[in-house]
Amino acid sequence: MQARSEETRARLLSVAENLFAEQGFDATGVADICAAAGVSKGAFYHHFPTKQALFHALMEGWLAQLDQQMNAALQASASVGAGLLNIAGGTGPIFEAAGTRSLIVFEFWMQASRHPEVWQTAVAPYRRYLERFATIVRAGIEEGTFRADLDPLAAGQTLMALAMGLLLQAFLDPQGADWGKATLQSVQILLRGFENR
Repeated sequence: MQARSEETRARLLSVAENLFAEQGFDATGVADICAAAGVSKGAFYHHFPTKQALFHALMEGWLAQLDQQMNAALQASASVGAGLLNIAGGTGPIFEAAGTRSLIVFEFWMQASRHPEVWQTAVAPYRRYLERFATIVRAGIEEGTFRADLDPLAAGQTLMALAMGLLLQAFLDPQGADWGKATLQSVQILLRGFENR
């Protein structure tokens, strides 16, 4: 019974991601998702109280994958700076999926901006990654590879701005560059300003 419930949840998430990409978040209704997944509305609401909750589950799944990649890159590195370069070097697959996912995320953010209760949940991952980058910078300062006068929060905001800016560029001009390579080069440039010389 538990396995069937998990299978239904996974099918709803997969179908919803495809429909959001094809039709848009706003244009896709719960009935559309249920029909494409071959489940009842009752089954949908058993797993997700709202379409927004389903989107949050999708986004949390994407971010869990990103967290695993970041953790592995940091753990496999001799220093924090090398870890950030390893993270940047592994962004190719993220940019391959970014076209579809970025469109869904941008549309959801626009919709969420009109609903303060939804916005609080939508902005939470941004704040989480901002703190994560600030923590990484603090670790670089503590190990002596980053300058002692570096403000961890400002440096974290700079890393977030770089990441979001590159994602936006990749969304607007997917063929404009090798975005994984561009990310690695951009982080290399940025880290020169962070380094303790």
